[in-house]
Amino acid sequence: MREAVSRMTRWLKKNMWWRLLSLAIATLIWMTVASEPEMATLISVPVQYQQPGDDLEVTSRLVETVQLETRGLSGRLRELANSRTAVVLDFSKVTGPGERTFDITRAQTNLPRGVDLLRASPAQLHFQFEQRETRNVPVVLRFVGALPKGTRLKSFEAIPPTKEIVGPSSKVRRVDRVTTDPVDLAVVRVEHPRAETTAYISEPQVRFVSVPQVTVKMVLK
Repeated sequence: MREAVSRMTRWLKKNMWWRLLSLAIATLIWMTVASEPEMATLISVPVQYQQPGDDLEVTSRLVETVQLETRGLSGRLRELANSRTAVVLDFSKVTGPGERTFDITRAQTNLPRGVDLLRASPAQLHFQFEQRETRNVPVVLRFVGALPKGTRLKSFEAIPPTKEIVGPSSKVRRVDRVTTDPVDLAVVRVEHPRAETTAYISEPQVRFVSVPQVTVKMVLK
């Protein structure tokens, strides 16, 4: 028994300085953290959206940023400036068309540990979802300028003559045609009367399924 106590005493004495050093470091860290004041700050963060299902479209205006009032130790709050804090809304759980409201809570943020969310402004975001629809619409060509004297435009065609568009159902149904950027006849080569232009959709929430480029084939006389 005395031998065991003796060995324990020698082991404690052998590691005493390391133990005291570890205790001192731990005490210093605790005193540093304990002395930090708890503060609140207001930060502007981006809103990120996880896309809804393949057959749904968002027709509401997407909010780009929200204001978050946060609270935490001053050191933690300083770290927010270098962090990629964002509000993430999961649209993948929306299963059908209609209206949906999303509350902005801490669960929707990636705030670092030790930082609390006091409130968000706005506290909720409201969206309208519609069924996605596609359709083919005719391409309408536009021309400006004049051909060389003695030459006239006998006929012309757009290649392709139609373009496939896609978007929210109510928006797609408003689009009955797409127009092109004007083709300048003054620069058309008489020996090779072709031109390249770009089609344009006036409805901002509707887009082309493929590239918007159009080839214009002309017959001159």
